[in-house]
Amino acid sequence: MSLSKIKTILLAASISCMAASMILLPEKSFEASVRGLNMWWEIVFPSLFPFFVLSELLIGFGVVKFVGILLEPFMRPLFRVPGVGGFAWAMGMASGFPAGAKITARLRQEGQLTRGEAERLVSFTNCSSPLFIFGAVSVGFFHNPKLGIMLAAAHYFSNFCVGVIMRGYGKKETKPKQYKRASTRPIFAQALSALHHTRLKNKKPIGKLVGDAVITSINTLLMIGGFIILFSVLNKLLFHLHITLFLAKIAKVLLLFFQLPTDLSIPLIAGLFEITIGNQMASQAVDAGLMYQVVMASFILGFSGFSVQAQVASILAQTDIRFLPFFIARIMQGFISGLFTFLLWIPFEQRFLIHSSAIPAFLQFQVNWWEKALAWLSHIGPISTILLLIVGIGFYLHKMRTAN
Repeated sequence: MSLSKIKTILLAASISCMAASMILLPEKSFEASVRGLNMWWEIVFPSLFPFFVLSELLIGFGVVKFVGILLEPFMRPLFRVPGVGGFAWAMGMASGFPAGAKITARLRQEGQLTRGEAERLVSFTNCSSPLFIFGAVSVGFFHNPKLGIMLAAAHYFSNFCVGVIMRGYGKKETKPKQYKRASTRPIFAQALSALHHTRLKNKKPIGKLVGDAVITSINTLLMIGGFIILFSVLNKLLFHLHITLFLAKIAKVLLLFFQLPTDLSIPLIAGLFEITIGNQMASQAVDAGLMYQVVMASFILGFSGFSVQAQVASILAQTDIRFLPFFIARIMQGFISGLFTFLLWIPFEQRFLIHSSAIPAFLQFQVNWWEKALAWLSHIGPISTILLLIVGIGFYLHKMRTAN
């Protein structure tokens, strides 16, 4: 039997087992679906939608080209990507998964990146947002806002390291035509000129640009919501079918190899599938010790989970960007982030957790800010989602009417 036929049988059997499990455990499947829907409804859609629309408009109006020329001297030597990659990196860190992949794919479709550059760029421009790290993980799960400093530092530093490591990927590719600076013109003047020419090159009126940006962003967010619900159900079914416990026994061997507590085996398996559940379980494994809990949470944040990776794979499938480099980068970031957390834990503990019994003023502000931001998003999230969906439907109907 050929390998292709074996793959077909395995995929068909897996989907059939999942369907049968949902029939046998309808209540658990429903609870998991509601949980995933609430996450998308209250947090993901209202927080990501403005960033997606804004990025589409910035690309259409030429602002990204302007920023790209200014950042070319920084991004090219460090990461071997054009300056426009700096925009994808910044937006990815600010808004979280999978904004970096969305913007990278869009830049590739615009022809501003080669395939090799896009694969290098997407490997380090997908990060957890500061709101998720500080608000959900450190405050919501660990109930310790100071841990957000450690988790954020490890996450973004490991992200930077992955970008530097991946610069060596694809060295045999043909060198792209780089933007040549004119000796008589300053770089800022060249950037302004590129901004103007890009805007003139785009023949779409402003209303058309905004409408297309809204429709594209809503389509992407609907896809993301589907993946969130699907993996929420999958994780729940795996747990109740005791498959998670079976995989946890295998994970214990790996944890013993790295001299980590075996109590983290179930959080590790859960985190491989879904980043939020994995971090929550890591925070509850109190017998493992706080340091190892944070190391595991840092690894899960770096690896991102199959749910996020499936979202990225779906976005990259619309282009010729390959998924494998991104997946390898996630493994690297997980280990680098966990190692960085482990090495810096003792000085961090002495500085923030032992000698300082009172929370510094800037951290008090930070705690209040993150808690208020999460509460605010949870309060207005559903209303914002409904309004933005109505706006998207309006733009879509207008587009269909003008097309006919």
